[in-house]
Amino acid sequence: MRLQEYLAEVTKIVLLEPDEERALWDGFKQRNETDCRRRLIEQYQPLVVKALSRWRGSNEALLMDLVQEGTIGLIEAVENFDPDRGVAFSLYAIHRIRGRMLNYLERENKTRQLSLDTPCNEVEGRTVADTLADLALPVAEIAEQNFLVAQMRSAMDRLPLKERLALSGVLLEEREPGQVASSLQITPSHLSRLQKQGIRRIRGMLSRLMGELKRI
Repeated sequence: MRLQEYLAEVTKIVLLEPDEERALWDGFKQRNETDCRRRLIEQYQPLVVKALSRWRGSNEALLMDLVQEGTIGLIEAVENFDPDRGVAFSLYAIHRIRGRMLNYLERENKTRQLSLDTPCNEVEGRTVADTLADLALPVAEIAEQNFLVAQMRSAMDRLPLKERLALSGVLLEEREPGQVASSLQITPSHLSRLQKQGIRRIRGMLSRLMGELKRI
């Protein structure tokens, strides 16, 4: 499938109603229904496109490779997601999708920067940015993500310095753990302990918020 064909298919996706989405999660997680799993993967393909927009370019082959890697990340997210935890799937999945794309770029040494202003070959007068912008997530979903990220950042700002640097380096800056450990002049195992301590503190800070979200 070519990039434009893939994007055209994604634009046809209609967002699920909350009850319909919940039924799909129940069908997959509780009864292991493969059709529910397939539909969830199909319905959340716009997340792959959202992650794809981070890399700018006109190289269609590279973009399609990233789509494939991102879809693998999406599948992994569907497999591992717990719908009863009260966290939006989109927020959970986007990190796995981006992680798969980043790992692919590092593995294949794809260092070339791409430009969103480069015209797409398949659609006259349209750029890559135009096609990706068409598939932006709904405003309400974006607002929810931004709110949760803001709360997370606020909690991280209250962490002890080394715990904050350990978490932000790996989770927010998306650097390799070895690089973060080296910059902090600590061992990888010490970095892992700092991350776990920081996560425990953040969970405590956000426990009330997560409880409120579950009641919504």
